Amino acid sequence: MASEDLGRTLRRLRRLADLTQEELAERSEVSVDVIRQLEQGRKHSARLPTLHALANGLGVELTTLLGDPPAVAATGENDGPRFVAVRRAIMPTLWEPPPPPIGPDFSLDRLREQIADAWTHYHAAEFDIVMKVLPGLIADARSAAVTGSEKGRGAGFAALGKALQLGGHVAVRMGKTDLALTSLERAVDAAGCSSDPLLVPMIVNSVAWTYQRQGRLADALGVALRAADAMKAAGHTGTADGLKVWGALTMSAATSAARNSDYARATKMMEAAEKEAAHVSKLPAGTDNRMVSVFSPSSVRIERVRLAVQYGHPEDALKLAKGMRLSKDTPPSWRTWLLLDVARAHTDLGDASGAVKTLESLRRVAPTWMQHHTLAVAIVRDLWSLPNHPAGLRALAEFVGVAF
Repeated sequence: MASEDLGRTLRRLRRLADLTQEELAERSEVSVDVIRQLEQGRKHSARLPTLHALANGLGVELTTLLGDPPAVAATGENDGPRFVAVRRAIMPTLWEPPPPPIGPDFSLDRLREQIADAWTHYHAAEFDIVMKVLPGLIADARSAAVTGSEKGRGAGFAALGKALQLGGHVAVRMGKTDLALTSLERAVDAAGCSSDPLLVPMIVNSVAWTYQRQGRLADALGVALRAADAMKAAGHTGTADGLKVWGALTMSAATSAARNSDYARATKMMEAAEKEAAHVSKLPAGTDNRMVSVFSPSSVRIERVRLAVQYGHPEDALKLAKGMRLSKDTPPSWRTWLLLDVARAHTDLGDASGAVKTLESLRRVAPTWMQHHTLAVAIVRDLWSLPNHPAGLRALAEFVGVAF
């Protein structure tokens, strides 16, 4: 069950943050007795507001506390062969010979399309497909960057940057943030050798996200703001692609501010981002959306809903979500998260019927994702603990495996 290891995770994260139980209780405003009961296994679950408060006190995402859904099977050093291949592609063997030269049939356009397809699979949570193709994409991009024609090397380095950025995201989903940072740092180096001025800040945004996963909130906020400010100063926000990258960095900075208990500053950043997002469609069309940061009025509003519900403002979350119309470029994973966040907001407000209706929609949209997502399971468990069960709750509880 989703919360069986909650106490162990809580204790590990608290120690990583160098906090005593009493200090965590003070920072999160959660009773020290509740923290002790969870860590000692005398209490196996907690209501969502309590979990939100503990995550905020620890400076981590709620999913970090509950445990992310498995992207692919991972067991420490005994990872499956696909992830071993990804690791080796990111970190080639010491003193390995130079990559083989690209062949006569090689096409940079085809490689870019394949990398874009891999990102599409990633956003659809089809991680097994990504793991299968990623080592080959990195190898081909490395060959293009090192052995291609002088004219093609810049494009090869750009492809290598995007492939290594994807490797960083996969590593994060596997819970291996140090490997992710290695991949992303190498991606930044590759991007610096390309002619794409937007690629470095795009990858910096991924770095900021990885810092967030590690609880390095000040670092995440700092790098995102620096990259966003540099883009403005260099005049790179006058195109649709440039504004999207700036917007993604601004949203990332807002998320870091909120997780660092500065919800007011985060709200101001998100409001500014939403205003700017309205200009994207009025600017010259960009490149393949799959290769550029997600930034639109829909994506900003989804992130505002997420921050509101995560930081104790469920009423704001439901107001923001009401009547939303998602743009066609909103990735499926973002749509899924929106439904989950709305369900959480209803649950936090004690609206079990509204939560169940939203979870039923989530089940139709992403059944496998919901069945394995620890946060979805936690919401169902919260609802099941209520004295009155609305219609449909039993079917949801059976679906996600909540014991009753």
